[in-house]
Amino acid sequence: MMKTFYIAATVLILFSTVRAQPGSVNYDESKVPVYTLPALLETADGLQVTNTVQWEQQRRPEILELFARQVYGRTPKDPIAVRYEVLTENPHALGGKATSKQIKFVFHNGKKEIEAILLLFLPNNVQGKIPLFVAYNFKGNHSTTLDTTILYTKNFALVKEPNHPDWERGCQASRWAYDDVIARGYGIATMCYHDIFPDKPDLKDHSVVSLFPGYGKGEDAADEWQAIGAWAWGSSRILDYLTTEPSIDMDRIAIMGHSRQGKAALWAGAQDRRFKIVISNDSGAGGAALSRRKYGETIAIVSNIKPAWFCPALDRYHGREEDMPVDQHQLLALMAPRPVYVASAEEDRWADPKGEYLAAYHASPAYALYNLKGLPSATPPPIHQPVMNDVGYHIRAGKHDVTRYDWLAFLDFADKHFRK
Repeated sequence: MMKTFYIAATVLILFSTVRAQPGSVNYDESKVPVYTLPALLETADGLQVTNTVQWEQQRRPEILELFARQVYGRTPKDPIAVRYEVLTENPHALGGKATSKQIKFVFHNGKKEIEAILLLFLPNNVQGKIPLFVAYNFKGNHSTTLDTTILYTKNFALVKEPNHPDWERGCQASRWAYDDVIARGYGIATMCYHDIFPDKPDLKDHSVVSLFPGYGKGEDAADEWQAIGAWAWGSSRILDYLTTEPSIDMDRIAIMGHSRQGKAALWAGAQDRRFKIVISNDSGAGGAALSRRKYGETIAIVSNIKPAWFCPALDRYHGREEDMPVDQHQLLALMAPRPVYVASAEEDRWADPKGEYLAAYHASPAYALYNLKGLPSATPPPIHQPVMNDVGYHIRAGKHDVTRYDWLAFLDFADKHFRK
């Protein structure tokens, strides 16, 4: 099952670990330990949070700081220059229903440059400004469509050898419901996550992290940011570009992330409130799933992945999730009062669907501070019966993937909140 969502090198490491320790991955609900979640609405000095002022000024910053220090690492504040170059523009994309653009980002620090390519689809014949989804892809912009004009990027050649199946156009087109998104009047912006931080060992020098002051020094710091921090940073840089497109409604931007990018989307949404809806799909440990359940993917497994996704501080909680000062319900609560949506798949036990639901449920009290509606019950809904309040959730049939069903649910959730 793991090979569904990890690159080949990671699969070999994790498979060998599991085989060497039979039963080390828990898929038995009866073996979930009794746990107590860290308080959501209680400040570090023991005060109860009863209003949005306390939340915004004290408790929310405390939680954000804990995640930066203990889980994802600190995002540098240093500005990195970027220039944009429109490479292509096609007003007849998707059978004439959309205009596509390919925009090269060149991040630079005066000594070094890192390139990335954004693929943007905007619906034609839409009145008013356009709401939009931001989402990374895993196998290159070319993988999302059969369009032969879509360009390959430099970093993709670093992570995939020649003739690898991932070079095939449209090899993951099933994950990208472009026609449905455009038909609903939404735009969509995607970028290959390898452009920001190549997800393969020994390629950190080709990531945006290498542009920042102090790179190569002090990387053993407990709160040093790693791949997820970089991917979250990159999502915000996509937003920066979108502000230059006058047809886009910057007050109606949603971010969607699947699997490891679901983890990154949540961290991006926690830090950057310009994302007005935050969507996590099958994100598992370090994403939407409660760590303390120790079900499926665990902190020990996810923090051993190379290249590192999480900061070194997370390593101290291997098998000791109960000692963590945070859990993922608090991360989801950082989106409040912006709508947040969590999606699971029935067969994706690795990502712990029940733990993903419970995190969203236990985040709901933060939304109640704003008189907004979270999830009403600790019991997850049945398959294919989404709950779409200010906190939303669905579980669908099937495996670890992004499907048309997921996208239609995301669009319904966006319609509910963006088209009021």
